[in-house]
Amino acid sequence: MPNPPLILVTEPLMQDSLRWLAERARVVEAAPGDALFSQTLSEADAMVVRTATIVDAAMLDAAPSLRAVARAGVGLDNIDQDACSQRGIAVLHTPDANTQAVVEYVMTIVLDALRPRDPITGNLDSIEWNTRRSADRAHRQMSECRFGILGFGRIGRRVAQVAATIGFSTAYVDLLEIPESQRHGAVPTDLEDLLSTSDVLSIHVDGRHSNRNLLGAPELARLPDHGLLVNTSRGFVIETDALASRLRSTPTLRALLDVHEVEPIPSGHPLLELSNATLFPHVASRTTTALDNMSGVVNVLAQHLEIA
Repeated sequence: MPNPPLILVTEPLMQDSLRWLAERARVVEAAPGDALFSQTLSEADAMVVRTATIVDAAMLDAAPSLRAVARAGVGLDNIDQDACSQRGIAVLHTPDANTQAVVEYVMTIVLDALRPRDPITGNLDSIEWNTRRSADRAHRQMSECRFGILGFGRIGRRVAQVAATIGFSTAYVDLLEIPESQRHGAVPTDLEDLLSTSDVLSIHVDGRHSNRNLLGAPELARLPDHGLLVNTSRGFVIETDALASRLRSTPTLRALLDVHEVEPIPSGHPLLELSNATLFPHVASRTTTALDNMSGVVNVLAQHLEIA
């Protein structure tokens, strides 16, 4: 191929996708801050990023040859789309790459929380046996619970479908009017009602600026005392100190958080000390299939550059 395009890959991709791309283009792997990144950026025809690389106007000004930015993932929070548009730079991504993985993960951690169980690892006497079978292990069935979904996009809708199949009643809030045929039986409502009536509240909003601290102290105060708050969307959606305060004052309220405003979670984080906050290391989309799907953005990029 004469003059193959130069593609700057700033974060890890699945090796099969990287090899496929390297057969069609000159690929340089380098992260912002590296000398090699600075040397390559001015000549790059395209860039492949994931979550950590912030593509802003200043970076684009240093990349006069750039024709496309490809995000190996779903959200575009880290890419200044207006700046790209002004420069005629295409923004590509994989919007449905991890839907199934995230939905599986959400339902797994919710079911684990609502139906706790301890495996038998040795002989149990009758007292311990009966303790593990006590009625308060699960004081409600899921068919008696309302599953609220804040953000009713691809993932939110699929969560609603699965939750309804299990037996939950479902409700949602979204900025858009969702056709009834796409609701899977979920009932549209307002934020105040969703917060105050959801036994499980699962957050699936995008990373737009208006969603920062979307749930602060007033909103968190509306959650039922025996509620379960689940966040697999963006860490900054929930005001951390306000959540810590609410959890301290309400031991029966629980939070399951897979995303965090600062990652890795720093020492001294106010939620680390709380037994009713369970923190996970941002793994909702970490299945081999989802990672392959996200890395598959290289195929979209290759088509755009006409090198597929």
